[in-house]
Amino acid sequence: MDQRRKILDLLLSNARESTADIARQTGFDEATVEESIAELEDEGVVRGYQAVVDWQQRAGDGEHVQAEVELNVELDRETGYEDIARRIVKFPQVTSLRLFSGDYDFAILVEGESMHDVSQFISEQIAPIPEVTQTVTHFVMETYKDRGIVFGDRDDDDRLSISP
Repeated sequence: MDQRRKILDLLLSNARESTADIARQTGFDEATVEESIAELEDEGVVRGYQAVVDWQQRAGDGEHVQAEVELNVELDRETGYEDIARRIVKFPQVTSLRLFSGDYDFAILVEGESMHDVSQFISEQIAPIPEVTQTVTHFVMETYKDRGIVFGDRDDDDRLSISP
């Protein structure tokens, strides 16, 4: 594994890791780590740093709703996937957009303050896009793992498990 990959793996597991800690774990000197991270950022390999939030732990701060939305589109001579993607990524409600092979073309992750907000956004902003032929919305009911982080420390279910 090359030097930059080792650094990326450590940043993926904890983006708040200091360069001194990364240097200690990889055996590289701190200046090399800082230089590698700067190069990765300049090249666009590292696009940003974010917290992984367990929204259900924020009880009392209002509702937070996420939905995965499958989109089917129909392309014409002047419009490609990139054109449609450029249009959709501009919406702040869209937190993720990916092009897929298979039963649908795009999968988008949408966030809002209520199911009504998300539904309204899909019906008023996404569905009317001329190339969009179908949307299927799946509301996220529970998150067990997000970006490699397990949300498994909820021990509030005191029911006994039944096994055969």
